[in-house]
Amino acid sequence: MEAVGAALSNGPSRCGVIAIVGKPNVGKSTLLNALIGQKISITSRKAQTTRHRITGIRTLGQAQFIFVDTPGFQTRHATALNKSLNKTVMGAVSDVDLVLFVVEAGSFTLADAKVLSLLKPGIPALLVANKLDRVHRRAEIAPWLRDMQQRHDFTEFVPMSAKNRGDIGRLFGICAKYLPEQPWWYAEDELTDRSEKFLASETVREKLFRFTGDELPYTSTVIIDKFDEETSKKHGRLVKIAATIVVERDGHKAMVIGEKGERLKRIGTEARQELEKLMDCKVFLELWVKVRSGWADDEARVRSFGYE
Repeated sequence: MEAVGAALSNGPSRCGVIAIVGKPNVGKSTLLNALIGQKISITSRKAQTTRHRITGIRTLGQAQFIFVDTPGFQTRHATALNKSLNKTVMGAVSDVDLVLFVVEAGSFTLADAKVLSLLKPGIPALLVANKLDRVHRRAEIAPWLRDMQQRHDFTEFVPMSAKNRGDIGRLFGICAKYLPEQPWWYAEDELTDRSEKFLASETVREKLFRFTGDELPYTSTVIIDKFDEETSKKHGRLVKIAATIVVERDGHKAMVIGEKGERLKRIGTEARQELEKLMDCKVFLELWVKVRSGWADDEARVRSFGYE
């Protein structure tokens, strides 16, 4: 990545907004974290993990890249939550300098087509053919790429794997050409515009999905009830967080708590350890589980839980 920074050190300062879009579970959050060089967007095998517009910032040489990770566009259930998620996606693709349309290399589904139909004419779009490492016969990619070019006028194709550092470096070099010449919007060392409180709720939600698998509906969410910061002689900075995991049914509550509270304890421990690394401080985390049936269909409650 140092070589990429050196290559971008010449010329005027550039800064621009790049939207990362695609169907649910196509690897958008993994790509964002790789581009930023640190985890700021939660990932899990569960579809619809990302629910908010999350901005990640990376400054290399003279170029500042402002990446927007969006929820996967929802086509299956018209709940108030899904309408909110789709509004977020549509807002993100309309006011950017570049779009990264992320699709699994060699694949194109109806869900991919729905997202592709949202792209606005006049905004350059790169086809990011992700998960290239999973394609066993590379010869099959060429006809697929030709087919994709007929679907949309992509400015460039980028076959890659978000887990490959060389591919990430190459993507930076390609994206830089599309950034307008203008002063940076953020300080050089800033990584995200999201608050630590927001990152805390997202981290707990990631661990919740990771330890419950497909048993728990994706409508479960996490609310931060308390986020207090204090200085401590022993730890320096100390953050005390109380959070509520909201589920739809009593059966889901029992599932999250687990036998003798073991699963909830594990979710809390892993979330606390990750937050301590992310925030560079000592964290005390207290978790509760509450049942709020039908919240994802209730527009007022969706808004009160922090969705746009």
